[in-house]
Amino acid sequence: MSDLTATLRIESPALPLTKTVAADETATVRPVAGAGTAPGLGAFLFTVQSDDFDRFERALEQDETIAAYDRVVEHGGEAVYRFEYSPEATAFSAAVAEVNGVSLDWSHDEATWTVRVWLPDREALAALSEFAAAHDIDFTLERVSDYARPDGMEPRLTENQREALLLALEMGYFEEPRATSLEAVATELGISQPSAGGRLRRGIRRLLLSTIADDVDGSAAER
Repeated sequence: MSDLTATLRIESPALPLTKTVAADETATVRPVAGAGTAPGLGAFLFTVQSDDFDRFERALEQDETIAAYDRVVEHGGEAVYRFEYSPEATAFSAAVAEVNGVSLDWSHDEATWTVRVWLPDREALAALSEFAAAHDIDFTLERVSDYARPDGMEPRLTENQREALLLALEMGYFEEPRATSLEAVATELGISQPSAGGRLRRGIRRLLLSTIADDVDGSAAER
C-alpha cells in the first residue's frame, strides 16, 4: 500500500459556492462529514455559519453553480443546507471520488478552497492535478504525507516523541519567529527543558530518517 493524505489549495469561479462565500464574507461553509451525495439526487449537505442567512441566500440566488438549495435546519448562527449543483459547476469532490479518494476536510478563505484528501496512491494525486488543469482550476499542492512508504520505512515515533512534536507544533515552537519557547513546551509536557529539547531532536531525527535521509544508520531507538 502507498496511500497518502494531501492538502490542496484550489481556486476557480466554477467551483460550487465560490461566488456565494465571496459575496458573504461572514459565511463559513463545510460539507457535512460522512453525508456525501444523496443517492440519485445529486444533492450535497453543508453546514453554514453566517451573520445573516437572508444575505447568504441572496448570494446563492446569484451563484451560477447552484441550481437549487434548501435550508434544512437552523440553530443560532448555524444551519444545514442541501445544495444541488448546476451544470456550470465543476465538482472537485466528484473528481476525488472518481480516483477512489475521500475528502477529509474543506475550508475556504474568500475564493480559495483548502482541501485535505485521502488518496490511494500518487497516481490518484496526479489525476487530480490533471483534472484541475483540464478545468482551469488553480491547483497548489500544499502538503503530502505517505501512510506507507515504498521502501517500507516508517517514522516509528515513540508516543513521547509524538506528543512532544505535536504540542510544540500547536504552541508555535516551529514558527518563524517562534511563538513560544522550549521552556514553555517543557512546562506543558511536565519535564525539564533539556529533556524536552532532546525529545524533540530525537523525534525530528526519526522523521528525517524516514523521509529524506539516504544511507543513514537509523538503528538508534532512544526514547
